[in-house]
Amino acid sequence: MATAIAYEPDATAAELVFQMRPGAYNDEALIEFLGQVHDLLRGRKVTLLWDGLPSHRSKVNAKAQVHAVMAKCGILPALDDMFGPGGQVLLDKMELPQPYRYRVDSLRRLLGVFDDEIDIAESQARKRLRGHRGYRAVQAIKGVGPVMAAIFVAEIGDVSRFASARHLCSWAGVTPSHRESDDKAHRGHITKQGSTLVRWAAVGTVARYHGGAPIAPAFRRVQERRGTMIARVAAARKLLTLVYYGLRDGEVRCLRKEAA
Repeated sequence: MATAIAYEPDATAAELVFQMRPGAYNDEALIEFLGQVHDLLRGRKVTLLWDGLPSHRSKVNAKAQVHAVMAKCGILPALDDMFGPGGQVLLDKMELPQPYRYRVDSLRRLLGVFDDEIDIAESQARKRLRGHRGYRAVQAIKGVGPVMAAIFVAEIGDVSRFASARHLCSWAGVTPSHRESDDKAHRGHITKQGSTLVRWAAVGTVARYHGGAPIAPAFRRVQERRGTMIARVAAARKLLTLVYYGLRDGEVRCLRKEAA
């Protein structure tokens, strides 16, 4: 379900301006929606919140949509990060058909809103969890910021209920399925059981930084043999292992040794 809510800057009024049925989300519907929102809110100064997902997920989704527009128009990214200062200049100069130019510009404006929302969420997370040893510890892992750390703390809860890091990975659904018949065993795709949010946070965290020095070499080995997506899941398992020890011990010892 995709939803957009507009509210006045002083938060005195808010209204639902769009809601899309599940399964109806596609390029044509999005372009039509953006045009409707533009006409509806013409001349009004409002902040637009896009869909019911957390801002982090929405931000990732919006960036993916920008890349999808570029691919549809036959444009390859000139930089690894098209949303940094250099990438923003390239996006400004990019020649796109008008509907897609409008879409890309709208998504870039939404990214600014998501950044503001993420900043607010990070501030709230710091205040609520400033005394939590595990919350501070897991942020030593490359790519884990205040929001991702808060997701791990809140969703995992009391980490002592897991006997080992392997149990946590199994609960999060990032372990391969295992089926046996007679004397044959088959290991398949990940189970995708347990917390969807923890699984998303773990895979999303390793997507860019590959988990940093303790995890990146293993990511690259798996990537060469089996591709990027499987490598991300493998790296996510290793990252959750570090998260387990960070929450349990209040520190990630392998990272402390590297710092020393």
